[in-house]
Amino acid sequence: MSLLQTCVLTEHHPEPMKHPIKVLIIDDSALVRQTLKEIIESDPHLEVMDTAGDPYLAAQKIRQNIPDVITLDIEMPRMDGLTFLKALMAQYPIPVVIISSLTQNGSQLALRALDLGAIEIVAKSEVTNTKEHLENSRIRVTDAIKAAFMSPVKRIGLSREPYKEIPVVKPDVNLQSLHYNTTDKVIAIGASTGGTEALRYILKAIPANCPGILITQHMPPGFTKSFADQLNLLCEVTVKEASDGERIMRGHAYIAPGGKHMEVYRSGAKYFIKVRDGELVNRHKPSVDVLFDSVAKHVGQNALGIIMTGMGRDGAEGLMRMKEAGAKTFAQDEASCIVFGMPKEAIKLGAAEQILSLQEIPEKIRIYT
Repeated sequence: MSLLQTCVLTEHHPEPMKHPIKVLIIDDSALVRQTLKEIIESDPHLEVMDTAGDPYLAAQKIRQNIPDVITLDIEMPRMDGLTFLKALMAQYPIPVVIISSLTQNGSQLALRALDLGAIEIVAKSEVTNTKEHLENSRIRVTDAIKAAFMSPVKRIGLSREPYKEIPVVKPDVNLQSLHYNTTDKVIAIGASTGGTEALRYILKAIPANCPGILITQHMPPGFTKSFADQLNLLCEVTVKEASDGERIMRGHAYIAPGGKHMEVYRSGAKYFIKVRDGELVNRHKPSVDVLFDSVAKHVGQNALGIIMTGMGRDGAEGLMRMKEAGAKTFAQDEASCIVFGMPKEAIKLGAAEQILSLQEIPEKIRIYT
């Protein structure tokens, strides 16, 4: 008998939050389970349905009462989180938020969990799983659960490659001759929930000689380098985690480090990256607004801004300031978004010159270059 054999096979379709979102916590640490329970129940829109110390216990509880969202650890006794996630997504897909340690191996496994159908990643302490660490992540935990609840989740096979039917755009020889009379162009992209898949699709489909790309993806510390390294193996452009003070180069994509804000500044005709600490902006660090504001100020009409899938309004006002500074601005459309929050807010402000599907964005970038 399979782990979840008695569950009804169906798809998860999010509904408006008329009632508290029911959450099942799966973690082998009693301290983590208790602390997460306190964090989740501090939000009136969330309710902890139950907790489980391992996936076998979780499966029994799911048979009795189906949660709206699951929080899942990866390293657990009897069965690891990835094995459980595979079974869950193949039989009864429920939105899953991964809560993982910050080891290099853990970050790689968490990114693998996204490939298998998890919606969000939240970091926890690498060694001690202390209550203080999780309480500092209160906003991140509750926002991730709400975003997961809003996300469509479908039953998937074990080999998953979104949008694989769309061909990769190869470099056009005519682009090699492009030059600019003043300064280089810069592409700034902001994303949150669903952004890891969307970014993978876009970066795989753009030419190696495109303008420098700055990306703020809402992601905790410890995961952005692994994410960048993973993309770098798949893309023609060079993808890396951004470092403070480095020059923005053509054919490179720079991902803001988790837990740090990323900005652009100009020195003469060249653009450079600033990575800094600071307060949360729009409940996030890194913040899309922080990136977009700096691009509006220092790059202006030589910039292209793209706001993509994600919950909340981070980036909407920054994209508007980019538009006012003369930049081209795009927003991802509702149909291709996992969560149509950030693009929706930008569109409401009039910040987006064009509303594009995910599949249309790479070709628009290619034309822009």
